[in-house]
Amino acid sequence: MPADFVSATPVRRAVEVEVVSLKDHALTARRDRVAVEQALEIRVAGADPVITMRTPGNDLELAAGLLLSEGLVRNPADFHTLTQLVDQPDIVQVVLSGEGGEQGRVLQRSSLSNSACGVCGKSKLNLESMSGLPRLSEGEPVSAELLAALPARLREHQAVFDRTGGLHAAALFTLDGTLLALREDVGRHNAMDKLNGWALFEGKLPLTDRIVVLSGRASFELIQKCVMSRAAVVCAISAPSSYAVDLAEQTGITLVGFLREGRFNIYSHPERILSAVA
Repeated sequence: MPADFVSATPVRRAVEVEVVSLKDHALTARRDRVAVEQALEIRVAGADPVITMRTPGNDLELAAGLLLSEGLVRNPADFHTLTQLVDQPDIVQVVLSGEGGEQGRVLQRSSLSNSACGVCGKSKLNLESMSGLPRLSEGEPVSAELLAALPARLREHQAVFDRTGGLHAAALFTLDGTLLALREDVGRHNAMDKLNGWALFEGKLPLTDRIVVLSGRASFELIQKCVMSRAAVVCAISAPSSYAVDLAEQTGITLVGFLREGRFNIYSHPERILSAVA
């Protein structure tokens, strides 16, 4: 994280609540942990504020990843200011670099102000941000055996999920299976934005030689975010949607679904995996 980008700490990702549990035909009162969900307001100069419900933590990465998905930033230098005030931890303030007039026009063309819940509520899908990107090349082959081992590695590092059972995760692995980063959130799209924001700040973009693993299903908005970070291999523990498959096929992404305990389906560009089969 650049030194001039300010973040508020600490954060609470889980809290205890009173519950009544039914087990073996008996009711028992006990305490349980649930994932924290709070509103985050992202104020970008020149645009209406964005409100998203998220699990607190890595909020600057979330804002940066969202702006990357909208095609408004490509690297840390595109931010003039990215600040989370200590006394207002649920507000992120953003000023983009460059000329104010052009910044305003870009913001107006984007669907940023309606991005809070993936694509729900958007007036358009903002396909323009992807239109200038070249199709991903075939790249390095990926071992099927390695892919089959990734769900277990993902679960090993889902710390907040282990305590609450209520979070989605997005993780980034190398082609040899090394975990580089994992982000959790109540929202699937937020987890991916946080992961992309991490990659942006750490100088890891593009993700053409990396594997993205999603803890849930693969929907259009998640694949769109992977397109913007140039992820070549995307694996989902659950099912993909038809639009996700179409977008992955068009952009050159190898999309894997139902990645569970030694089995999976390849929905697009199987050549990256098949070429690794002896």
